[in-house]
Amino acid sequence: MELPCDGAGICMACKNKPPNEETLNCKTCATPWHATCLVSPPQELADTLQWECPDCSMINPPSTSAVAAGRSEEAGKLIASIRKIEDDKSLTEQEKAKKRQKLLSGAAAGPSSSDGEEKKEKNDVLDILDKELTCSFCMQMLDRPVTTPCGHNFCLKCFQRWIGQGKRTCAYCRIQIPPKMASQPRINSTLVIAIRMARMSRSSNAGGAPKVYHFVHNQNRPDKAYTTERAKRAGKANACSGKIFVTVPPDHFGPIPAENDPERNMGVLVGEIWEDRLACRQWGAHLPHVAGIAGQSTHGSQSVALSGGYIDDEDHGEWFLYTGSGGRDLSGNKRTNKDQSFDQKFDKMNEALRVSCLKGYPVRVVRSHKEKRSSYAPETGVRYDGVYRIEKCWRKNGIQGFTVCRYLFVRCDNEPAPWTSDVQGDRPRPLPVIKELKNAIDITERKGSPSWDYDEEKSCWMWKKPPPVSKKRVADSGDPEDSKVIRTIKRQRQNLSVREKLLKEFSCQICRKVMVYPITTPCAHNFCKACLEGAFAGQSFTRQRGQGRRTLRVQKNVMKCPSCIIDIADFLQNPQVNRELMGVIESLQRQAEEEKMDENSEGCSEEMDDAIEQPDLVSDAVNDPIAEEPKDESQKA
Repeated sequence: MELPCDGAGICMACKNKPPNEETLNCKTCATPWHATCLVSPPQELADTLQWECPDCSMINPPSTSAVAAGRSEEAGKLIASIRKIEDDKSLTEQEKAKKRQKLLSGAAAGPSSSDGEEKKEKNDVLDILDKELTCSFCMQMLDRPVTTPCGHNFCLKCFQRWIGQGKRTCAYCRIQIPPKMASQPRINSTLVIAIRMARMSRSSNAGGAPKVYHFVHNQNRPDKAYTTERAKRAGKANACSGKIFVTVPPDHFGPIPAENDPERNMGVLVGEIWEDRLACRQWGAHLPHVAGIAGQSTHGSQSVALSGGYIDDEDHGEWFLYTGSGGRDLSGNKRTNKDQSFDQKFDKMNEALRVSCLKGYPVRVVRSHKEKRSSYAPETGVRYDGVYRIEKCWRKNGIQGFTVCRYLFVRCDNEPAPWTSDVQGDRPRPLPVIKELKNAIDITERKGSPSWDYDEEKSCWMWKKPPPVSKKRVADSGDPEDSKVIRTIKRQRQNLSVREKLLKEFSCQICRKVMVYPITTPCAHNFCKACLEGAFAGQSFTRQRGQGRRTLRVQKNVMKCPSCIIDIADFLQNPQVNRELMGVIESLQRQAEEEKMDENSEGCSEEMDDAIEQPDLVSDAVNDPIAEEPKDESQKA
């Protein structure tokens, strides 16, 4: 597949930005192309001046007789392929137009090879998602999908690049995008899960080992963090922390494996969501229920929480800039003071983070819904996002005028992040360019090799050096019989097909059934159109206020999303159906019905065959003299 470079100069084929010496500009359309990704790049330097891209070369064929003959033959094949697409009655007009566009742009292969692939992948779930869930900017399958209120889906980076150009309308339908959606886009987790499950199904069908689907919905948790009515009345201010379900010590570094989870025998999974910080503490992901850093100044830091505590924080998903603790006056009743009043230093918890930076220890990261500035934060609760490694730390002047400690976290987990549709985990990536390092002081960078690093032979992240020995006593894990009982429990969802699992993921959060006319709210929750409108039936968008003869201004009613606390009153005035998501659901349902019909037809044909064979046996028995009843005892013997 030959693709040009996009508006940012990045090659759409290899996803890299080529240097100037490897960039070719078409003489007709002036579109930049990556020379190394071309099938037939120009051989000499003089040919680059008169070079035409693959799209323009079809329109303006060269005059050379031999080349012209080859071009005419290719043109004949192209016309035959287009006619074959037009004669295919199983395709809709939209699918025909899409195939013609791919064929003319050189993205499609010849008719002989494409027919075989279509027959081979006719029922492939990933092929359905690839047709429906495509970004209008990069023309690729959605990566970290964002859904606009008008019902169109884009990649997060493409959407942010569009907004960064000063555009405030949808790139597909030109409907106005709300300012909050433009500044804080939310990733549609339903689409992320669906794309990842489809990719995992293709990898498992290819012969690889099936991977366990690692998202766990936090339902029916035992032993809440509060146990008394007094704790409930105080808003969990005096709550009991509840028992710890994992058997790792408090100063455990790295992921929590399955052998330390006697309750479920699964470990703490990437993407797992808890109701609050107290529930997160019970599973050992981040023990402090208030502080953002867990660790010891001489031992290192085990985990951090991103909850929007400092305005200097920057979250980019796979890497983020974290601000240390301290610098605020919390004396008396100023426990929630967010104004900084003095400089931060590398001591206490800040020193613990610096020790983890020097040693290269993995640090668990949880994100809270309180971080409103990040597109990677969950809509509700607290989510575990895997382990990161601190690559650098320094001090600089913060936004409020005082010195703050800064840390560069880079993700290094074997499991994919919750906001991506990738099947594999992280790979070693180059460090991002940090502009604020020019004016930074006390820069600390790791000199030796890290303790937690990527192994090229095993293709995974692992401990290259022995992990730090715990300084805490570990309690006994309990009765070994309990762990045996837990290991015998198997998930029933393994017997479901990938298509049924996807349809189950595309369920409305109100009626819990497969969505009909799906609607995606600005907070990235999905509902049936009838269910969402029925939840607010009888409610008006405004209400009149008045006291006696005096008439006050009309007040707007607040209508909270059924799954979170965000006001969606403006969205409900004109909700738009997510047509791309509806197309995916209809395609999956259509294929499921066709499979059932095929199974029923096969079953009916087998029954007919049995019914035909039975009269033949009866007639044979009647005409066969051996089958007659014997006349005497000798014949019976």
